Amino acid sequence: MPFEFEQQKIKDVILIKPKVFGDNRGFFMETYKKSDFYANGIEIEFNQDNHSKSSKGVLRGLHYQASPYGQAKIVRCGRGRIYDVAVDIRPNSETFGQYLKVELSEENKHMLYIPVGFAHGFVALSDEVELLYKASGEYNPQADRGILWNDSDINIDWNIDFDPILSDKDKAQPKLSEINKKEIG
Repeated sequence: MPFEFEQQKIKDVILIKPKVFGDNRGFFMETYKKSDFYANGIEIEFNQDNHSKSSKGVLRGLHYQASPYGQAKIVRCGRGRIYDVAVDIRPNSETFGQYLKVELSEENKHMLYIPVGFAHGFVALSDEVELLYKASGEYNPQADRGILWNDSDINIDWNIDFDPILSDKDKAQPKLSEINKKEIG
């Protein structure tokens, strides 16, 4: 199998380690194979691929889409290095309000599966970062939601020693305690 699937401390979040075939010419790896993903519990149809570029210090998030437009994601860092964060916002979850942080980089080539019901964000740690991800649903601007990146109730340890560069939208997001939990799904 060209992937290792590792269940993370928060149920349903899975770290995916692809098998990389490399030699003096470069490398080859599969980034998605429906049969392997389905066999490991990721039975999601992906409908949109996204690619973003960020400079060092940029923090994007924490983003999600309101129900019924929620998005599951498979995130990977094709260039550079990031801390990727998923926050469980499923109202009936035992881990509601808890977060998971992993380092994704062009070196480790790991990917993170984030199911519907999570807010997602990342901070760019290298000079340039390119993030590529698959989403189960298409972007819907009316369903676009977020949570404040430094919400003290979640208390994410971004492990950075600088003030992050944020969009105006991300600076003004509500706290987790202020979101409409009926919109999560």
